[in-house]
Amino acid sequence: MNRRAFIAALGGAAALPIAATAQQPAKLPTIGFFGPVAASIDNRQISAFLERLRRLGWIEGRTVAMEFRWAEGRTNRHADIAAELVRQKVDVIVTYSTATVIASKRATSVIPIVFVSATDPVGNGLVESLARPGGNATGLSNQSADSVGKRLEILREVVSALRRLTIVCNVGAPNAVREMEEVQAAAHAFGLEVATMDIRRPDDIPPAFEAIRGRSDALYVVMDPVVSTNRNQINTLAVSIRLPTLYVFRELVEAGGLMSYGPNQLEQFRRAAEFVNKILRGAKPADIPVEQPTKFDFVINMKTVKALGLDLPPTLLARADEVIE
Repeated sequence: MNRRAFIAALGGAAALPIAATAQQPAKLPTIGFFGPVAASIDNRQISAFLERLRRLGWIEGRTVAMEFRWAEGRTNRHADIAAELVRQKVDVIVTYSTATVIASKRATSVIPIVFVSATDPVGNGLVESLARPGGNATGLSNQSADSVGKRLEILREVVSALRRLTIVCNVGAPNAVREMEEVQAAAHAFGLEVATMDIRRPDDIPPAFEAIRGRSDALYVVMDPVVSTNRNQINTLAVSIRLPTLYVFRELVEAGGLMSYGPNQLEQFRRAAEFVNKILRGAKPADIPVEQPTKFDFVINMKTVKALGLDLPPTLLARADEVIE
């Protein structure tokens, strides 16, 4: 090979990496999903979220990438998971527990955060106001505290002799404490005696139930990753000592709880996908108002009704959005 040919060949070889790089597909925008519980628990909600994303043009593996992380009910993992998603340089973080939103905001003030369901976003410091969030987080409120009175009214219809109410709550979680305080105030307004069952770890559950045996007429269960992850045990123990359970979300009733009244979680996840769509197309979370739930569900588990020996008024059953047989 002569010198001119050698130089031409060398130049062509040197250009190969540049050409190859130019042909590499662009990095897909990435959504980091931060689940406070386990994938198996959130399966239906995730499916609803991904389906709405697809309708909006975001198809996993084709137009968007997903990074899933699960705390499995362990709050001590929140900071590490949030930090990991930040290191992954995701384009938006999606989560739905107030505690995981707080952990994500502590990990980044730059990456947008969309919360699917948060308790009192202003009071918990997630946003400056509902109309103008002002920071890197926005999403949907669950209005759980605002509907406490409605839940207690329903519970009084179910348990006509209701006098003593126990609130099941992780008092180490600020969002849970805020709702607990709302429940306490509403219960006192109804003239009820109120006690608190503090559950911070799975090991707390059996002795806590043993301590209230014969000392309560019903349980108001405040949603929390620890509670959600251990829902089956909580419901089993409640039935064993014949205590009706009242929840915010239907998923806990599907797991054996007596009844729930609160926002439809599937609809919340679908609407959260719309927030993500806006952000991935250039909108800033600071300018996207926090939205309130538009669909509430009243759900009753008839198997639990029978296990507790309750006789529900026909008018109450007629008002239920769903009766699980």
